[in-house]
Amino acid sequence: MTEENSSSLTIGHLFRRQVLPVIADLRLAIMLLLAIALFSISGTVIEQGQSLEFYRANYPEHPALFGFLTWKVILILGLDHVYRTWWFLSILILFGSSLTACTFTRQFPALKAARRWSFYNEPRQFEKLALSAEVETGSLDFLTSLLKKQRYKVFQDGDTLYARKGIIGRIGPIVVHASMLIILAGAIWGAMTGFMAQEMVPSGSTFQIRNIVDAGPLATPQILKDWSVKVNRFWIDYTPEGGIDQFYSDLSVLDNQGKEVDKQTIYVNKPLRYRGVTVYQTDWGIAAVQVQLNNSPIFQIPMAQLDTGGRGRIWGTWIPTKPDLSEGVSMLAKDLQGMLLVYDATGKLISTVRPGMATEINGVTLRIKDIIGSTGFQIKSDPGIPLVYTGFGLLMLSVIMSYFSHSQIWALQKDGHFYIGGRTNRAQVAFEREFIDILEQLGTASETVPLVAVASTLSPS
Repeated sequence: MTEENSSSLTIGHLFRRQVLPVIADLRLAIMLLLAIALFSISGTVIEQGQSLEFYRANYPEHPALFGFLTWKVILILGLDHVYRTWWFLSILILFGSSLTACTFTRQFPALKAARRWSFYNEPRQFEKLALSAEVETGSLDFLTSLLKKQRYKVFQDGDTLYARKGIIGRIGPIVVHASMLIILAGAIWGAMTGFMAQEMVPSGSTFQIRNIVDAGPLATPQILKDWSVKVNRFWIDYTPEGGIDQFYSDLSVLDNQGKEVDKQTIYVNKPLRYRGVTVYQTDWGIAAVQVQLNNSPIFQIPMAQLDTGGRGRIWGTWIPTKPDLSEGVSMLAKDLQGMLLVYDATGKLISTVRPGMATEINGVTLRIKDIIGSTGFQIKSDPGIPLVYTGFGLLMLSVIMSYFSHSQIWALQKDGHFYIGGRTNRAQVAFEREFIDILEQLGTASETVPLVAVASTLSPS
């Protein structure tokens, strides 16, 4: 054997004997799972993907939240994008490695052992079973028929018998691990290839998704260049009390030739989905006001949101009433219901108007044609979602599979005696009752001579 082969065998032996047991340790898996849960909670509590100004305003250094959580700590640790940090992905990969190691070192050998049948040829072998009995008479053929009625798979070799059922219960834990690995793979793939964007679009405008605020290192937002979205109309439904009930956006998806390929009306909790991209309705605003001075052309003048110090949302603009811009009025609006407040240069309220109405200002007839609303979107792409959903579906199925009991029964007919015994990995009481029922149907329950007492878990009837 060469020195290189010897070194490889030594490393392989060291890995199997020392490293693999540590990775497959259940305690390590539990610690990693708790760490994933803890950091996932932090990613839910701390707003993700916001601007530097946002974190400075909401997580100041004095006073620090909980005495230590400041915007600097958040940025240094990457808590503003937890799910894409190297350390969070490393925890996911290590947890996946632990599950994989446990599957191959424990679950597959357990399944292999459960699928392998063996016969008991000596009476003393029945003594180690949780349930066993010796009867004066018995028939393997009759026992076979009883067991098959109970959905056991029976193997018989001469005077010996082995039966089992519920092998699916041994497969369940393997499927649990596989489903969790699929969920982890989906989460990692989504973090590496997904992106999030935000857009504020005036009603009637067409836009392409460009304002990407967060993206994984393998994200491919170039797929957005082949299509665009047109906001056909944006409107808000109000309650009788004047509050916002719901806001809607009627959207058309256009290909690169400008042809409509999809059309949907979205609202909160009902997004648009197209080519793996999801467009959520999240915000609204006032983009502009259309006005006419005397018989002039219609002007569309932008409106900007004003700083009210947290006392509501107000949009405002300034409208000149003379060609040289020497005079004008200020116009304010707080919603899309149509009421506009007009103030002169001194800040005095001089008129209130609605779309379609006109008012006389500085010797000029000011007519309001329309208020143009803007709709806010949050756009997300997460290619890992199909894998995550598949994993959760398998996880629910595997949990059900894991509740099936793996039950085994042995029987031996030797020297005029009939020996029978069995065991199960769960639902002990139900198995004990089934075992006693089999003895009673054999017609020899009253003549049994116990080799091992019935397990103490048997409930009195």
